[in-house]
Amino acid sequence: MRTQPVDIRQSAGRILCSTVFQAGGRKLLPKGHLIREEDVEILQARGMTQVWVTELEEGEVGENEAAIRIAGEVGCGALEIRPTAGGRANLLATEDCCVLVDEEVLRQVNCLSGVAMATLANFSFARAGDRVASVKSAPFAVARSEFEAVLTLLKERGPVMQARPIRKPTVAVLYSDALCAERARQLFEGVMCQRLERFGVTVGFSLASTEEHEGLARSLEHLLGARPTLLLAASTTAPAGPGDAVGRAMQRAGCRIERFMAPVEPGHLLLLGYKEEIPVVSAPGCYRSTKPNILDLLLCPLLARYRLSGWEIASLGHGGLLG
Repeated sequence: MRTQPVDIRQSAGRILCSTVFQAGGRKLLPKGHLIREEDVEILQARGMTQVWVTELEEGEVGENEAAIRIAGEVGCGALEIRPTAGGRANLLATEDCCVLVDEEVLRQVNCLSGVAMATLANFSFARAGDRVASVKSAPFAVARSEFEAVLTLLKERGPVMQARPIRKPTVAVLYSDALCAERARQLFEGVMCQRLERFGVTVGFSLASTEEHEGLARSLEHLLGARPTLLLAASTTAPAGPGDAVGRAMQRAGCRIERFMAPVEPGHLLLLGYKEEIPVVSAPGCYRSTKPNILDLLLCPLLARYRLSGWEIASLGHGGLLG
């Protein structure tokens, strides 16, 4: 690209090299703005006779075009692109959603020259209208070879992120205690409701059971029969693993155990299973308090009907020390 001063009368169709301010410090025209005929009149009215501009050369892509086109490839789902001046394109959620990020692809994009991309953390909750990602190009222009390398990577590896909508999920809760079923409900119900309200969700179905193997299994089967989006098993006792009362009841109800234990504190004793596509989550000790724990990491993707794998839970160790 070439930067030079030009007569104001010849500046239309060229890229403004520096921001033009009004009296009082308010921005009139931003850096990187493509000067139009009406802009020329405005600048002349301010007494300007010359302006610094940048002109693209062969083999270059303008910053705004680069940011917008790359933003169109980086995400899918409930997203819209909002270009801004200066070679930036923001991605906004169009409805409440869970933000899923392929961190490896994001890292590869950011290792290439010409653009940089920032996103919310993987599994983040975003409300409609929230900014979930931003793509920024190098100032004024990007080499076409660098621009095409980013597009090729995205087409080969898939999108960096997905905004997965959270659409009217239903949550079932099984409260259980070794001696008194209703004790668990009394201990956990208030905190349970507070945690779900963060996502605009309420408990749809609930039962209470003593931690007797067959009774727990029957209660689980009954709740699973309602086909909830998610089933939470809130026990007052810490499990010893899939072989404890809750774990055995899950297996008897037809659940396949996906993962026991997670590299997250609080939340080490997570037990996650699936009955077909319905996730069943036991996280002892995590239903007592609204302080951050593993439930805050898992609820958003599960409410968005995303199937979490044991491998993804294993990856939560980086940043998993929550309190």
